[in-house]
Amino acid sequence: MKKCLLFLFTIVSFHLLSAQVKFEARVSRDEIGINENVRIEFYMNFDGDNLTIPNFQSAGFRVISGPSQMVSQSWVNGRSSFNKAYSYTLMPLKKGKLTISIATIEFNGQVFKTQPISIIVGNPVAQQQQPQNPYYNNPYYQQQQQNRIPVNAGKEGVHLVAEISKTNPYLNEPITVVYKIYVSNRSAVSGWKESNKPKYSDFWSQNIDVKNLVIQQGTLNGESYRYAVLRKVVLYPQKSGKLQIEPLTLEVQVEVPTGRVDIFGEYEVKPQTKTVSAGAKTITVKSLPEAGKPAGFSGAVGTFDFQVSPSRTALKSGESLDLNVKVVGTGNLKLFSLPKPEVPSSLEIFDPEHIENVQTPLSGMTGSITDKYTIIPNEKGNFPIKPIQFSYFDLTSNSYKTITSKQFVLNVAQGKESAVALNPNLAEPTIKKSFAFIKQKTNLENIESDDFFGSGLFYTLLFLPFLLIPIVVVFKKQKEAKDADIVGNKTRRANSLAKKYLSEAKKQINNKEPFYVALEKAMHNFLKAKLNIETSEMSKDKITEILLSKNANSETVIEFITLTESCELARYAPSTSTIIHQDYDKAVEIISSLEKQIKL
Repeated sequence: MKKCLLFLFTIVSFHLLSAQVKFEARVSRDEIGINENVRIEFYMNFDGDNLTIPNFQSAGFRVISGPSQMVSQSWVNGRSSFNKAYSYTLMPLKKGKLTISIATIEFNGQVFKTQPISIIVGNPVAQQQQPQNPYYNNPYYQQQQQNRIPVNAGKEGVHLVAEISKTNPYLNEPITVVYKIYVSNRSAVSGWKESNKPKYSDFWSQNIDVKNLVIQQGTLNGESYRYAVLRKVVLYPQKSGKLQIEPLTLEVQVEVPTGRVDIFGEYEVKPQTKTVSAGAKTITVKSLPEAGKPAGFSGAVGTFDFQVSPSRTALKSGESLDLNVKVVGTGNLKLFSLPKPEVPSSLEIFDPEHIENVQTPLSGMTGSITDKYTIIPNEKGNFPIKPIQFSYFDLTSNSYKTITSKQFVLNVAQGKESAVALNPNLAEPTIKKSFAFIKQKTNLENIESDDFFGSGLFYTLLFLPFLLIPIVVVFKKQKEAKDADIVGNKTRRANSLAKKYLSEAKKQINNKEPFYVALEKAMHNFLKAKLNIETSEMSKDKITEILLSKNANSETVIEFITLTESCELARYAPSTSTIIHQDYDKAVEIISSLEKQIKL
């Protein structure tokens, strides 16, 4: 009966504890556009330690702001409630179903986890500018607005355009995509970065570097703009039908005129970060015609010349020659295979060496590809190499063409005798060497062995368990005393965590955000170990007061507080490897100094 009551009490206690502890992740929206942001919040109703957030970058997001922390605690009718939340603002880097993995936190020796969250990111959505000015509905303010110079519409005068050379190509016919950024003459762009790069599915692609940006003057939708070419891409469609070219999306830092004029007569501008997209493009790819398609056609599309040439036609048995099968011209040179030669059985032919000499300008691939075969005749005689045919689809005439190589004959004369046949003594060292691995001396061992029973090893294994009993008893008493020391265990655990995270910070010294997360946790756990305080008590004034009461140097205390506060800002502020190394060395120096100064 007692066992049943104990079992029921355990179950009820477990359910009550589970109902009280809550740790979960929440998002503001689970469906957004590629140009929209989402807010994620990690909420808990307890004061946990060592919060570990998921890697937003690997999930497909970039952190715009955060973490921002909210803590609230209240007492109502003698009952207390505690709430804490960490929130981040994220921007998606790609489209699709993106999953944010779990976050973890420690509380009372247990680890609590959130559930993974999935967010569906779709195409860019049109965003309306809502009036933020409190005087927006004031008639006098509206009258002033009418007298201001209007700002160009459409992303404050910034557009990203993808120009496609052909929207109805043949299969494996090259098309070009040129991305241009257009900026209004009334706006200015100070920089940009790519937030979504197209993958060009179902295309073979080649990027062409744009080394120097050239600003030119042009028109867009009937208005005057400045523009620059950002990227050029050559695409070869690999299947027929309707294919979609994914959009290129940029985050642009743009300076937009407000319409106001300063005291010097210049128009005022305000900096903004805008997301612009070239938009998805659809092309219709035509299949190659079936009528007249040659039997040996391997997918070559373009304009080509075909050559088959041996390195020589007269040789001796046992000697070798090179047979070059080569295609020269303009087309999809890297996307088809060359025809193979047929040779008589008396000729030994080896797998070819494939040689490519191809450049890819904006007009498409041009150059040559070669299969270089090595052929060795085994007999004397004359051996013909049959003609080889190469077929391709000509884009200029929209028809198939076939080129046939010439036939040539190999004249093989009698080869020389082998060197061993002329001098039999050359084979003798080889024969002797082949038996050199046989050993001439042996080490014999007695096949009989001593009995195990009654041996020294037997008595050692027999009495060893009895000798270990005192050691086990002493170890058990020490463990019980150590387990009873709750404060000491908590201090040792925090000290161990401080060393662990300091070591983790050293490993992540080349990754800014994980480095500062680990460094901040190392500093907090060091305080918990030395001062025996909880995370909720770690305010700036509280830490300073306790450290000074422990005879810590005031300058060292100020350096500790400054470094702890800067860890949070440094995770998202621009930083260099030199600053990160300096922060790590500073943390080690401060912890070492406090270790010597603090008197427990």
